Amino acid sequence: MARKIIRTPDAPEAIGTYSQAVRCDRTVYLSGQIPLIPATMELEDGGIEAQIRRVFDNLKAVAQAAGGDLADVAKLNVYLTDLAHFPLVNRIMAEYFREPYPARAAVGVAALPRGAAVEMDAVLDLGG
Repeated sequence: MARKIIRTPDAPEAIGTYSQAVRCDRTVYLSGQIPLIPATMELEDGGIEAQIRRVFDNLKAVAQAAGGDLADVAKLNVYLTDLAHFPLVNRIMAEYFREPYPARAAVGVAALPRGAAVEMDAVLDLGG
């Protein structure tokens, strides 16, 4: 199995002992993204809607660096500190994804790194 580490300056640098993504043959495992602005590594401060968009933009940048796009997402995991924001995630997700939508889980959590309100990770299938 060919394995490749994915890195891009268009998404936040890893803030721990992990890679932005790892490609194993035609499957890409994207690490969790919080709403960090890549250029400053600061949290997006425009409220929850801006944070959700920033997370999708960060995931998209990593997916593209791996040779894919959000259309290749087979599985998306969403972590929210307030599940009341779940309808907003759905609305914004519809702007970034088209049918057929990926499989997805949404989980309420007590806290996220750097005080973020949302985090997402994904698995891409580049098999076509």
